[in-house]
Amino acid sequence: MFSKLREDISVVFERDPAARSMWEILTTYPGIHAVLIHRLSARLWRANFKWLARFIAHLARGLTGIEIHPGASIGRRVFIDHGMGVVIGETAEIGDDCTLYHGVTLGGTSWNKGKRHPTLEKGVVVGAGAKILGPLTIGEGAKIGSNAVVVKDVPAGATAVGIPARILDETQARKNDQAAHKLGFSAYAISADMNDPMVKAVHGLINHSTVTDERIEWILRQLEKMGAESPAGCKTDKQFDAAYLNKIVD
Repeated sequence: MFSKLREDISVVFERDPAARSMWEILTTYPGIHAVLIHRLSARLWRANFKWLARFIAHLARGLTGIEIHPGASIGRRVFIDHGMGVVIGETAEIGDDCTLYHGVTLGGTSWNKGKRHPTLEKGVVVGAGAKILGPLTIGEGAKIGSNAVVVKDVPAGATAVGIPARILDETQARKNDQAAHKLGFSAYAISADMNDPMVKAVHGLINHSTVTDERIEWILRQLEKMGAESPAGCKTDKQFDAAYLNKIVD
């Protein structure tokens, strides 16, 4: 028990730069309190003291703002940062070294008995406000962006963002990971969403405008070769800076 507690405390120092002392973590971090109380309620649940387990979990919810069903499975070195509004369902499974931020829901989509909540494999990071719904699997080392709604499996190492969640382009995700490693930790799993439909639409319009501008330039040059004068305000030396526009849209 004490070895797990030491691990829990060391994880806070690793992942939260605001942590200053062991005493502060033990007395003021609701994520630590929620995990510790869950270990007790989970033991009672497995021992078939169902009501008592639920009652202790209910008290923990009032104390920490984090609701963890005693039937849920939580691995080692799991860190729930801030924690307010986190809901973890009965059949949810959270692997070792996972990180959850406030407002995360590991919920179900069915009223049927059996497995109906998500499985998070080792090292998953779930951003603030994200909802992971149903008996799906989030692969090892995956990242879920803030406020994402995940309703399908996410492969290992991938980054999912949006509503419904989409997998980011692997090249872009790799760049994001490299930047995150330089910083030491990708705290809130926020990444540039290159698959965002609005961003893609704007990029498409910019690229279309570039092609149109080039065609108009060619037509004006041909007209000048034939001796025609360019209409007022139409000069061929002014270029459409698509690269600049694409950059500011990103």
